[in-house]
Amino acid sequence: MKKAVFISALILVGILGVWYVLRREVGDLRPLLPVTENAADKVKQTNQRLRGEPLDVPLKLPAGFRISVFADEMGSGSPRDLQITPGGSLLVSIPNQGQVLALIDSDKDGTSEEKKVVLQGLNRPHGLAFWEDKLYVAEEEEVVRYIWNENEKTAEFDKKLFDLPAGGRHWTRTIEFTPDGSMYVSLGSSCDVCRENHPWLAAVIKSNANGDNPQVFAQGLRNAVFIKVNPSTNKLWGVEMGRDFLGDDKPPDEINIIKEGHYGWPYCYGDKIYDPAMKDGDQSFCDSTASPVYEIEAHSAPLGLVFINSPLFPQNWQGDLLVAYHGSWNRSTPVGYKVVRLDVEGENIVSEEDFLTGFLQGTTALGRPVDLEFGKAGELYLSDDKAKAVYLIISD
Repeated sequence: MKKAVFISALILVGILGVWYVLRREVGDLRPLLPVTENAADKVKQTNQRLRGEPLDVPLKLPAGFRISVFADEMGSGSPRDLQITPGGSLLVSIPNQGQVLALIDSDKDGTSEEKKVVLQGLNRPHGLAFWEDKLYVAEEEEVVRYIWNENEKTAEFDKKLFDLPAGGRHWTRTIEFTPDGSMYVSLGSSCDVCRENHPWLAAVIKSNANGDNPQVFAQGLRNAVFIKVNPSTNKLWGVEMGRDFLGDDKPPDEINIIKEGHYGWPYCYGDKIYDPAMKDGDQSFCDSTASPVYEIEAHSAPLGLVFINSPLFPQNWQGDLLVAYHGSWNRSTPVGYKVVRLDVEGENIVSEEDFLTGFLQGTTALGRPVDLEFGKAGELYLSDDKAKAVYLIISD
């Protein structure tokens, strides 16, 4: 017994000795442990913008803007698509929980005090849209319409519009309406690069608001996760994620004006570049495909986009585009993890500059921005599916 105690004591002394040497050589070991805080925690630690205290947080905005946490504490729910209701409330889809939530700020203090479950038990709901006071929800395998009650913040089943093919690798579906009532639904590809068995995959489909006769509108869009109408022109714009495993610097991600036609995938990437992985294609096909409006640094993973139309933003920014870069997952040096402003002139993008940064600290991601939506007063909301939060951005 005494021998066993003696041996145990020697082992403990040895462990403590090793720890002491390591601490002298490399310093306190705690910084080497995984970072558990996220961007929402950092913002909340400074307390609220309404108290006028400066924000000492990693998230950085241009001078004159402030950021605060509008809603968090969603458990394991990861917020994605944001949608303003006809009465000005904010809805958010939570695909991994099968829910749509209303984030209610009754006292208008800039913080949601209630998260009301509007819909639940759905199959990975993502896209949300309103048309004539009815709520449209795109689940992975169907598009459904609901009768919306603004006062009660409830949605009553109205009609299943049509089925969608299963997603595979890219399961998100997003809805957007043009002013004439045409409904567009974007579907990603089932794979990285392959020939699809269903024509609706890697495409944008079009129907009317009743879901009659949905048909392919644009093809060859590997993963146009979010689409948005430009209110100045009523044309449909969208992001596009390029394929993986061609190295750190190609192919570029894209911004497209989505028109009828083919955008290249899987035979082409970037601006009409033939992909030799597809043995039955050739450059002549790529020459006939649509060019992107703008090329984004490879693997930035662009998601939500919104055109600036807000009295809280500078006058010379009106009509420009804000885009959330979700961030790379397979690049040797991470990129993205920010929101950028793209200077739009007509159908061209002439420059890019950072709007919101700080989600990436070295190689540690504190958050991953997803979708952007302006409220009725011009305030900006941003969802973050890593920090599991929705932020509010206003000007001073």
